[in-house]
Amino acid sequence: MRIVSLLPSATEIVYSLGLGDDLVGVTYECDHPPEARTKPVVSDTALALEPDMAAAEIDRQVSERVAAGEALYVLDSVRIADLEPDLILTQDLCRVCAVPSGQVEDALAKIGCTAEVVSLDPHSLDDILAGITEVGRRAGAAERATEVVDGLRARIAAVEEAARGLPRVVTVTLEWLDPPFAGGHWVPEMVERAGGEHPLVAAGEPSRRVTWDEVGDAAPEVVVAMPCGYDLPAARAEAEAILPGLPAVAESPAGKAGRVFAVDANGYYSRSGPRVVDGLEALAWALHPDQFPVPPETIIAPLP
Repeated sequence: MRIVSLLPSATEIVYSLGLGDDLVGVTYECDHPPEARTKPVVSDTALALEPDMAAAEIDRQVSERVAAGEALYVLDSVRIADLEPDLILTQDLCRVCAVPSGQVEDALAKIGCTAEVVSLDPHSLDDILAGITEVGRRAGAAERATEVVDGLRARIAAVEEAARGLPRVVTVTLEWLDPPFAGGHWVPEMVERAGGEHPLVAAGEPSRRVTWDEVGDAAPEVVVAMPCGYDLPAARAEAEAILPGLPAVAESPAGKAGRVFAVDANGYYSRSGPRVVDGLEALAWALHPDQFPVPPETIIAPLP
């Protein structure tokens, strides 16, 4: 089996199933586990990104390209053909996250590649687990996938059981800070399973652009900065630069109580892979610190 992954979360799933040796192509964003960096890159960004680029500028570029119907990723179809994959993993959930499956299939048709294309499009934690099962089935690792999913499902259930009966904590998650976006898809469900309420976006719904007035009106008891694609140091720097000067956050119950956090969104929240369960456990601690163990400091950090 020769596998190409066009989605960082799919790359993590492949490795979790013990199929790293079968992975022959990845995207420029695939960085976990570190061995993924050794694989040929077949998908790159079409954005003109620069180090330390402002979030507002990234949002501007993305918005302009989406409005114009332009691709956000450049697919190296010739290199994919040379790799002769049997299975290609991608998604249709978010144009910002990866090459859509239809675009992949069109490119493959032009070069005569007959690889099977599987689209992973989760909206919930159960969908994420189902995606792991599906990759295992398609890649001949069904038994291993069952083991991985059973372990993750048990950890999710343990968090939910521990949070049962605890006071519900009003929680705002910010998937982007400039402009502000409230987290969607599986993130509201993570909050709810961890013992919280997520007022700005319902579980399973896409993330959406909000106003700071909406954030303030929600009176959050916890605020979590999880800008999509940012690791913890980058998320923390972004949050420290923006949030303290905003009354909606600084004067909220969360701000007054010092319960504003930054997280490694790239590893544990934005990507719909196995590590999202680590993110759930860290989130449960942020909401109920007396009831859950302190998570690794590489996942979440309180803001001063």
